[in-house]
Amino acid sequence: MNTNIKTTTVSLTPAISDYANKRLEKIAVLLDSDPAAQCDIELGKTTDHHKKGNIFRAEIHVVGAGKNYYASSEQNDLYAAIDIVRDEIIRELTAGKAKRVSLLRRSGARVKNMIKGLWPW
Repeated sequence: MNTNIKTTTVSLTPAISDYANKRLEKIAVLLDSDPAAQCDIELGKTTDHHKKGNIFRAEIHVVGAGKNYYASSEQNDLYAAIDIVRDEIIRELTAGKAKRVSLLRRSGARVKNMIKGLWPW
């Protein structure tokens, strides 16, 4: 999985970069280590003049192997925003996987019922 980190009005420190990459390891596992998958992360501050409120923003956009997922979050802390947006992407990825598995199981059950009807034992 290719990862790009973009920052807006925030300097990208090694600590922030390491933290974001560490959090994205779970996403890479859910994508089945697809080398063509592209993950774009945007981190930044929404405004410079506010003293309190939701000022840090994290966005993740995952594209690859027929998958296109996007999530964003605004929080008081940059690390909290990264955690929340990661959880949203993981939720979307696992929901898609559950739908595929369910469809596979239902189609298998239909085939089994067709076979039972054709060849009664």
